[in-house]
Amino acid sequence: MASKAKLGELMWEHRLQAAALVAVVAATAVSISALGPRLGAVLSFFWPLLVSTGFFLVAVAVLLRISPPPAGADESGKELIDFVAGCRPEHLVPDAAAVAAVEAPPEPEI
Repeated sequence: MASKAKLGELMWEHRLQAAALVAVVAATAVSISALGPRLGAVLSFFWPLLVSTGFFLVAVAVLLRISPPPAGADESGKELIDFVAGCRPEHLVPDAAAVAAVEAPPEPEI
């Protein structure tokens, strides 16, 4: 209960900012409802998208239930992540002698 009391004290200290936030949210909601399209119009326009998204989510849930991912699936992308992050495996890192033998190309003269 200490967190509720602390939240109450914090709200009391910032009551003007909270009141302004509530007023802005209320004004935004009223203006959107007055100027914007009705919810029925939005749903009638986007119903194919909403239905296809629902079917896709159901299909994913069914497929995950039927065939769960393999046990080692969390390690499958580790090599790609290491490559993107710039980590190189030890067998690919050149040794110091090989790096010293390679000379830098000369600077071009302009």
